Amino acid sequence: MTVTDPTTASAANADTHLTDEGAQEMETRAVAGGVEVLREVGAVLRMSEAEAEAYTSGPDEAETTIINMGPQHPSTHGVLRLMLELDGETVLRTKPVIGYLHTGMEKTAEQLTYLQGGTNVTRMDYASPIFNELVFCLAAEQLLGVELPPRATWIRMLMCELNRLTSHFLFLATNGMDLGSSSMMIYGWREREEGLRILEAITGLRMNHNFIRVGGTAADLPDGWEDRLTAYLDKIPERLEDYEVLMTNQPIWRERLQGVGTITTEEALALGATGPILRSTGYAWDLRRSMPYLAYDEVDFDVVVGTYGDSFDRYAIRLNEVRESMRILRQCIERMPEGDYRVQDKKVTPPPRARIDESMEALIHHFKLFTEGFKVPEGECYAAVEHPKGEFGIYLVSDGANKPYRLKIRPPGFVHLQALDEMARGHMLADVVAIIGTLDIVFGEIDR
Repeated sequence: MTVTDPTTASAANADTHLTDEGAQEMETRAVAGGVEVLREVGAVLRMSEAEAEAYTSGPDEAETTIINMGPQHPSTHGVLRLMLELDGETVLRTKPVIGYLHTGMEKTAEQLTYLQGGTNVTRMDYASPIFNELVFCLAAEQLLGVELPPRATWIRMLMCELNRLTSHFLFLATNGMDLGSSSMMIYGWREREEGLRILEAITGLRMNHNFIRVGGTAADLPDGWEDRLTAYLDKIPERLEDYEVLMTNQPIWRERLQGVGTITTEEALALGATGPILRSTGYAWDLRRSMPYLAYDEVDFDVVVGTYGDSFDRYAIRLNEVRESMRILRQCIERMPEGDYRVQDKKVTPPPRARIDESMEALIHHFKLFTEGFKVPEGECYAAVEHPKGEFGIYLVSDGANKPYRLKIRPPGFVHLQALDEMARGHMLADVVAIIGTLDIVFGEIDR
């Protein structure tokens, strides 16, 4: 952590009242009034100017310190930089600064065909690549008017829930490590690794699979997938009991999370929070249930909610969502339909590999599809899925060409960062680490 003296910084740049780093810096309360401070931290809750001024009232500014936490800090989960104003070790205000991992994926999408687009979007949240691919394909399929075969739908659902397991295990591992439970890092990574091996067996890759394609999936499920997945699911319940001992029932763990980073339902909705953050307040909003897609309306599972809206609830929700994903996966195993794994529409589906060796027309069709892509009817649409971190959506605009005219991503992590100031205010500096961990952010989708 580095300390910035606000007095020196202002003197060095007296005209603009900025620190030496530029306009992204946190201004001192002596320079910025209440309304300006609220704008600076990204507050969206409505209040009067009098309330805004009261928001900034507190200790004498000469007694406070502005520090940088990150971007080179192990608990900022990538390249997040936080500017914190502290009174001793108490957080008065927080300002996230992003942009250290900018990828330009939204603009890049305009230069890629719809077949190539999956390779681009799968890298946004690299812990949950299947969901990135799925939402892109759902948007394109809306405009194409494509109806998937049942087997393709169920394969997609199976892959999503398996990816949800690996994402939540990563959260449990890193969140445990952030707060001193090094054993949890080892155990969580073990479960994640076993899940990634199954994903690799199905898709050919551990991460960034590009397995979900417009019109279905890249391939069918391999032989023996049921036995391998069942064996994996049989191991997990006993291991979850170990997690309960290591964390849930551990007094130190509960003390570090309970009552920390509390947010109400009203605040969560005003700030656009979704996923475990919104559900931690007791609000049962899950797109799989509230706005069903794929075949989620045909499977049984519970929407896990919290009570207090604190960091402990957000941890407990993800732990229990592992159990619910396991329920869905077992139903996928039992009810997986036979049939095609992609639509038999030559417009979007390449010919089978065997046909390419037999037919010149099939070879030409394959070549043109992968070099030129296919055209999507003119129009616009929004598609969203229940990502492990919340609502992940894509707004897609087509001008009738083989490439998107415009792609706008609605990532949960980017939205949730604006809630950080609300959650951290009044807590200790060490609590900021716990709060960031339970946001479960990944910067591939934030700096897009």
